Parts: sequence; structure tokens; C-alpha cells
Amino acid sequence: MRFQNVIPPISALLAASALAACGGGSSDNGVSSKSAQAIVSDAANAMDGLQTVHVAGSAATGATPVTLDLHLVNGKGGTGQVSENGLSFKVITVNQTVYVNAPTSVWQHFAGPAAAQLINGRWLKSSAAGQFAPFAKLTNLRSLFSSLLSSHGSLTKGSTTSVNGQKAIAVNDTSQGGTLYVATTGKPYALQISKSGSSGGQIRFDQFNQSVSISPPANSIDLSQLSGSG
Repeated sequence: MRFQNVIPPISALLAASALAACGGGSSDNGVSSKSAQAIVSDAANAMDGLQTVHVAGSAATGATPVTLDLHLVNGKGGTGQVSENGLSFKVITVNQTVYVNAPTSVWQHFAGPAAAQLINGRWLKSSAAGQFAPFAKLTNLRSLFSSLLSSHGSLTKGSTTSVNGQKAIAVNDTSQGGTLYVATTGKPYALQISKSGSSGGQIRFDQFNQSVSISPPANSIDLSQLSGSG
């Protein structure tokens, strides 16, 4: 049996999703006086310097809804859940190895009943460069933020506002129709990138630099042992 179609096309989320966050601090950080491009650059640098962050929310790839709830650790990986169109995957990435767990019904949907019976509730594992690469990208803190904050068109600076109770400045992507909100107090973290329409949604960033524990699950199955069977 083959697992090439097990992973849903969630990598498209990186270019089309909407993201949100909460930052800390009360002193003005000066970003609101800068150009739109400079604000985005400051946000990218701030997010790149994070040790941990929580990412949660929903967006869409075309007509397919995608939901994320992930805790990411810089330089190590992440843990949480990814759902697409009602199909949910638990994910753990530790040091370039990706572990995925899902209900039997999910494996039956993507790989058939024989594969689901073989897996029988256990975790599958693969290298971050293998068939679970889309999950690896979503649980790589630097890769995720680099993709999200560099994938934009023409930028214009918007007005100041409040996002989740924190002061922010808006930066509008006039080419792709999204808006990035960056904290104007404390660290200039990205607080929200919103997008409307069929590919719109919102994903939040919060719990910056809080303690996160990640460890590989026991008794996992190496995906390479199953990919060529059947």
C-alpha cells in the first residue's frame, strides 16, 4: 500500500492563511512611525527571535477549511493538532522526525481499510523531509514565520487599532488582500494577519516564550516500513 496521498494539501495554507497573536509590554516600540515594509521586517525579526509560541485558528485552502492548534519550539519542533475538512491529525515534530496520529476513520479515508488496520491507533513517524514534510513545515517556527511574513505583495500602512486588547498598527497587502497587525508596544510581534473571502480566516499567535515540553511518542511505526507494502 502507498501513503503518498495520506497528507492533505495543507502546505497551501502558508501562502493563504490569516494569522493572529498577542504580545507583551506596555511601552511604545516605535514601529507605527515606520514604513509598511519596515514594520513587516521588524515583525519578522521579532518572531524569529521567539523561543516558543502557540499558533491556533482557522483558514481555508480554496473551499477546504484548515484548523491549527500548535505549540512550537524554536530549533526543536512542535506539537499539537492539524485538521482539514473535519479530518484531524495529532502531530509531534522532534529534531527532524515527524510523528502523526489520527483516528482509524482518517487513515481509512486517505489510505484504505488495510492500512488503517495495520496502524491500529499507533503513531506513524517519518523524517521531516519525507512524506510528512507539510507537517514539518507547520511545526518549524522559523520556517512558518518566514513563509508567512515574506509571502506578500505591495504593502501600505494602515491605521492604529487594538487586537485582542493590545495596541497595533495595520499593514495592508494590496495585492493579495490580507492585513497584518503588528504590536506597537513591547516586542513588535505579529498580532494578526487577516484575510477575507473563500481563502480567508484567522490564526492566533500567543503564549510567547512560555515553557513547552516536546518528546517523541512511544511505540511508533516507521512510515517507510508501510509505504511499499500491500
